[in-house]
Amino acid sequence: MFFPTNIKYLRNRKKLSQAALAKELELTRTSLAGYEKNIQPPFRVLIRFAEYFDMSVDAILRYNLKALSEFQLSQIEQGFDIDITGKKLRLLTISVNEEGDENIEVVPIKAQAGYTNGFGDLEYIESLDKFSIPFLPKDKTYRTFQIQGDSMLPVPEGTWVTCSYIQDWENIKDATPCVIVTKDEGIVFKLVYNQLDTKQNFQLVSTNRLYKPYELHIKEVLEIWQFETYNKFDIDS
Repeated sequence: MFFPTNIKYLRNRKKLSQAALAKELELTRTSLAGYEKNIQPPFRVLIRFAEYFDMSVDAILRYNLKALSEFQLSQIEQGFDIDITGKKLRLLTISVNEEGDENIEVVPIKAQAGYTNGFGDLEYIESLDKFSIPFLPKDKTYRTFQIQGDSMLPVPEGTWVTCSYIQDWENIKDATPCVIVTKDEGIVFKLVYNQLDTKQNFQLVSTNRLYKPYELHIKEVLEIWQFETYNKFDIDS
């Protein structure tokens, strides 16, 4: 919980002394000093802090505000209290084989519309075809998606791209090839450029220069999977 460091950071950001902020919040300076030293405040006081700094209680408790850019802080203050990392996404739904090892679920083109609605549904994930690739490390979770279009040449349309799940979006390096599962655009395969710090979005770039780059806000992103390998085998699905 980041509450103690966050309230001190927010106080200093407003250039307020402990005495001045305590007066604004109708607290004693001693109480405020205690909260900044990790004494747990009652819930009514948490709400008072949140209202004063124009943030949700969740943001003050759970985000390390010192690590955010001014743009990100301004977005939170304006009510866009969203996950900027991907860490708070739902638990990834997976299936396992009889030995307890994770399967690689296969998402063909004709199943992609259903995947954007059913990716968190265990029954849906269980209904997908599955296979394994022995040479892939077992410390990651993988999924295989069939690619549409020719925007990522030399990977041709219909190719099966196997990717590993990215839990923390902040760790995505520029020009990383990824499959992005989106709310409105379905499933796309692009080079990802990380603009979380400045714009809270990703720039998506095609290797086929006939397709122009575009930006996708993180509110539109459901999952991100990093490219690992591809092949052209046929899967009867």
